[in-house]
Amino acid sequence: MKTKTILAAIALTLAPTVTLAMGCNYDKHQQAASCQTGSSWDADLGKCVADQNA
Repeated sequence: MKTKTILAAIALTLAPTVTLAMGCNYDKHQQAASCQTGSSWDADLGKCVADQNA
Protein backbone atom coordinates (compact mmCIF):
# COMPACT_ATOMS: atom_id res chain seq x y z
CA MET A 1 0.00 0.00 0.00
CA LYS A 2 2.81 2.40 0.84
CA THR A 3 4.51 1.77 -2.51
CA LYS A 4 1.32 2.51 -4.44
CA THR A 5 0.86 5.76 -2.54
CA ILE A 6 4.41 6.87 -3.25
CA LEU A 7 4.12 6.00 -6.95
CA ALA A 8 0.82 7.86 -7.20
CA ALA A 9 2.34 10.91 -5.52
CA ILE A 10 5.30 10.88 -7.92
CA ALA A 11 3.01 10.50 -10.94
CA LEU A 12 0.83 13.42 -9.82
CA THR A 13 3.89 15.55 -9.14
CA LEU A 14 5.44 14.91 -12.55
CA ALA A 15 2.25 15.13 -14.63
CA PRO A 16 2.35 18.94 -15.13
CA THR A 17 6.07 18.83 -15.92
CA VAL A 18 5.61 16.19 -18.61
CA THR A 19 2.71 18.11 -20.10
CA LEU A 20 4.74 21.30 -20.33
CA ALA A 21 7.75 19.45 -21.71
CA MET A 22 5.63 18.13 -24.57
CA GLY A 23 5.08 21.73 -25.54
CA CYS A 24 2.17 23.87 -26.37
CA ASN A 25 1.41 26.11 -29.30
CA TYR A 26 1.69 29.29 -27.29
CA ASP A 27 4.06 31.02 -29.72
CA LYS A 28 2.85 29.32 -32.88
CA HIS A 29 -0.38 31.16 -33.55
CA GLN A 30 -1.02 33.44 -36.45
CA GLN A 31 -2.54 36.84 -36.11
CA ALA A 32 -4.04 39.01 -38.80
CA ALA A 33 -1.96 42.08 -39.54
CA SER A 34 -3.55 45.49 -39.08
CA CYS A 35 -2.15 48.21 -41.30
CA GLN A 36 -2.85 51.92 -41.17
CA THR A 37 -5.27 53.49 -43.61
CA GLY A 38 -3.56 53.91 -46.96
CA SER A 39 -1.36 50.85 -46.56
CA SER A 40 -1.76 47.13 -46.97
CA TRP A 41 0.00 43.95 -45.86
CA ASP A 42 2.76 42.62 -48.10
CA ALA A 43 3.19 38.92 -47.33
CA ASP A 44 6.50 38.71 -49.21
CA LEU A 45 8.07 41.51 -47.19
CA GLY A 46 6.23 40.65 -43.98
CA LYS A 47 5.22 44.24 -43.27
CA CYS A 48 2.78 46.98 -44.18
CA VAL A 49 3.54 48.97 -47.32
CA ALA A 50 1.97 52.13 -48.67
CA ASP A 51 -0.74 51.61 -51.28
CA GLN A 52 0.42 52.71 -54.69
CA ASN A 53 -3.07 53.78 -55.75
CA ALA A 54 -3.42 56.30 -52.92
